[in-house]
Amino acid sequence: MICEGDLFEWPVRVYYEDTDAGGVVYYANYLKFMERARTEWLRSHGLDLAQLVRDENAMFVVRQAQLDFHRPAHLSDNLAVSVQVQRRRRVSVDLAQAVSRNETLLCAAQVRLACVDSRTLRPRLLPASLIEESNN
Repeated sequence: MICEGDLFEWPVRVYYEDTDAGGVVYYANYLKFMERARTEWLRSHGLDLAQLVRDENAMFVVRQAQLDFHRPAHLSDNLAVSVQVQRRRRVSVDLAQAVSRNETLLCAAQVRLACVDSRTLRPRLLPASLIEESNN
């Protein structure tokens, strides 16, 4: 399931709650948009995050994130938020994420997700189900 080059896009509309007084998306909300896209990306591959915790005591946490803001998004904009796997390691996955409007890049990010044990929050190997599916 987690394969390098895997590309996914998720639509997001900008709501009033996402903006500042000037109707411009508040910078931290790009992280929320990216989180939604990552969750939907995993769901599109049949992975339910609550089930992963329940069945395998595993969860993903953001280990590192670097964002580069290019242009602002505004109230009522329709955005596309992408997720692309750059590299899969034993306990982490590096992703390229982007937020765009009509093919115009607004924000680009490099995100590293780490897999941790949900009870101890210590690093653990990616669940076997994720690795096995990616080799098919």
